Amino acid sequence: MRAFVITAPGRCEVQEVPAPHPAPGQVIVDVERAGVCGTDTELFTGNMAYLASGDATYPLRIGHEWCGRVSEVGDDVDPSWLGLRVTGDTMLGCRACHLCRTGRQHLCVQRFEIGVRGGWPGALAEQLSVPVTALVPLPDSVDEVRGALVEPGGNALRTVQGAQVQSGSRLLVIGPGTIGLLVAQIARAHGVQVHLVGRSQYSRDFAHSLGFEQVSALEQARDTSQHTLGGVDVDDGFDAVVDASNDPGVPSLAAELVAPGGRVVLVGLSGEPSLLDTRKLALKDVTAVGVLSASGGLQGTVDLYASGRVDPRPLVAATVGLDAVADVLAGTRPVGAGPGPKIHVDPRR
Repeated sequence: MRAFVITAPGRCEVQEVPAPHPAPGQVIVDVERAGVCGTDTELFTGNMAYLASGDATYPLRIGHEWCGRVSEVGDDVDPSWLGLRVTGDTMLGCRACHLCRTGRQHLCVQRFEIGVRGGWPGALAEQLSVPVTALVPLPDSVDEVRGALVEPGGNALRTVQGAQVQSGSRLLVIGPGTIGLLVAQIARAHGVQVHLVGRSQYSRDFAHSLGFEQVSALEQARDTSQHTLGGVDVDDGFDAVVDASNDPGVPSLAAELVAPGGRVVLVGLSGEPSLLDTRKLALKDVTAVGVLSASGGLQGTVDLYASGRVDPRPLVAATVGLDAVADVLAGTRPVGAGPGPKIHVDPRR
């Protein structure tokens, strides 16, 4: 089968590789759609932390946001899975340690991450092997575009849950990329007052196009690490602030802007350490929450998409074939791409 392979930093190609066969407890999925995200770009450039730690090594087969149809099952897998449309969890724990046994397989120190960690081949290929325990069925109302956005949506749903916001709450989301916009959409679906902040005019304009009226600029003073928000009423603070950016200065800003007793949720990761004076948290009795992965948020995201309460499809700017992935990772937007931040891949093309 054809698969996209990163062979070294900045080097990649589409290769003919052996098709997978289902081991016990696994299924084979014919991949219909996969997303490209920032983690994939970091693996391509060589800047991803797992490369330094040895948790990821070249050659790499990336792709952890996906959907498809089950075409083959292992001997011990219920054959009723055959033909079902599915997506699945990226995080594959050992299923034996304390973390796995208490439902936190995404934190298992021995975990595989599909297309990211431990060498488990990813979804930028015609087929993908997945443990049946990781699968989440997709209803007919969740098409291929939405299906491949369940994984980032799961991250966003867990972020909103971590913020503990409710109808009428004020939520500030810093970083209107895919995750930030999904956080904003999910929070809005629950009646939350959402304010988005972004650095580029392009991203702010796109957020406006999704119906978000409160969108402001994140501005950094020249030669300093100090940030300010343009046109934001912050006198009373926000009930929760989400950092969905990759800016090392944002966690400190979030701690400044959150109201006393509020919550700061950290789902974005910067390429360098973020400095935060913890007195800002302690003296306001603020709770800081970290979010790693969509685990635990996948089914809830499918339900939101299926109900129509959240429609993530405008976030996808274009869908390309495997041969175009190298250009996407290098930062080239496909010809005719829309304004959204996400690029999808159809491995069948």
